[in-house]
Amino acid sequence: MTGASRMRIGAVVLTMGNRPEELRALLDSVAKQHGDPIETVVVGNGSPLPELPEGVRTVELPENVGIPAGRNVGIEAFGPGGSDVDVLLFLDDDGLLAREDTAELCREAFAADPELGIISFRIADPDTGETQRRHVPRLRASDPMRSSRVTTFLGGANAVRTHVFEEVGGLPDDFFYAHEETDLAWRALDAGWQIDYRSDMVLFHPTTAPARHAVYHRMVARNRVWLARRNLPALLVPVYLGVWFLLTLARRPSRPALRAWLGGFKEGCVTPCGPRRPMKWATVWRLTRLGRPPVI
Repeated sequence: MTGASRMRIGAVVLTMGNRPEELRALLDSVAKQHGDPIETVVVGNGSPLPELPEGVRTVELPENVGIPAGRNVGIEAFGPGGSDVDVLLFLDDDGLLAREDTAELCREAFAADPELGIISFRIADPDTGETQRRHVPRLRASDPMRSSRVTTFLGGANAVRTHVFEEVGGLPDDFFYAHEETDLAWRALDAGWQIDYRSDMVLFHPTTAPARHAVYHRMVARNRVWLARRNLPALLVPVYLGVWFLLTLARRPSRPALRAWLGGFKEGCVTPCGPRRPMKWATVWRLTRLGRPPVI
């Protein structure tokens, strides 16, 4: 058997239980993947789960613990750090794997590159095939069909080698929502792992706009500050936050949105952010060479 064929893959799906038809379609697309069957865990995040296909494992949480903490529960369902499998897929509950060979492509990619830790899939609208710029995890996002090394990944459409979790830990529970992927990505890159964006690994997902309510703006700002405080060398923390402060003002948000954002920014500055593990300056240079210096 080749290294790729021996690779065990699991899948984690987080759901609020309010998309039963979409969830069933996603699970069917996972079940149709070529190669060895993929063991799947569905985590109900504070809600009961609908009836699911036979063989799908379930975890029902009594309350909504947020996206990163919910996905961490899914990771641990595969043993400490997901160690019962070699790779974990993380898929949005209203997504759909567009091809039946995506799992095989993942196996081949991870087997061919021992330094590859994370793969970010391309998200495309099922009707138009369009990929939104915000779903291409790099600054130069005009060509979503170009695969490349990147510095972050998409939370609901990715594959992670479980050795990454064993080495650097899981997603930051307290973030609840926003920037948790970048936090994990920076820690993985600092440990020497690589991250790839693959345009040929596609998750169909309806085109949507992120919710622009007050909680969204508060969490985006708070977690941006936590991200910097946790991961950047001290010299870069004020630079990174200053750049994002100016960018936010330049985008001219509405008065309520700006008020919520400023409140979140202040909250991020004065509340505990979790363990601080500043990345090495060599990692800063590596991020810069990849096209995204950690000041933007």
